[in-house]
Amino acid sequence: MSNIVFPAETLDLIKKIIARYPDGKQKSAILPILHLAQAEWKWCSPEVMDYVATLLSISPIEVYEVASFYTMFHLEPVGEHVIEYCRTGPCCLMGGVEVYDHLKKRLGIQTGETTKDGKFTIKEVECLAACGWGPVFQIREKYYMHLTNEKVDEIIDELSK
Repeated sequence: MSNIVFPAETLDLIKKIIARYPDGKQKSAILPILHLAQAEWKWCSPEVMDYVATLLSISPIEVYEVASFYTMFHLEPVGEHVIEYCRTGPCCLMGGVEVYDHLKKRLGIQTGETTKDGKFTIKEVECLAACGWGPVFQIREKYYMHLTNEKVDEIIDELSK
């Protein structure tokens, strides 16, 4: 864990985040700190989660439980672009199955895998709360809606540059 240390400015921010909560309730800061950790190391490895637990003076299992519950946290190394696609009914009814099959074929990977060049990871998520605009996927904070095979190809081409 020796190489897992936040930069000083991030540690200052973490102190401010923890200070938002009453004494003894520092665990409440777990989500924003996990977001900072993922931004720093691209994924939440066991070593990173142990480090977060140390910062919060809580048990590592408490961090593992939270990180494994939310699909926004990556528990395995991921590519530069994580494509999170909605697998729920509304997107599927609007052609999502065919679009996601095309995405997998285009990238040559399956859900949970990363392309050999490290550019793309495909991740299946429950709901992206964009049911009226499906099929939809999200890459970071950006939503891609009303997807077709052609739109998927354009997005992949653009992100591959």
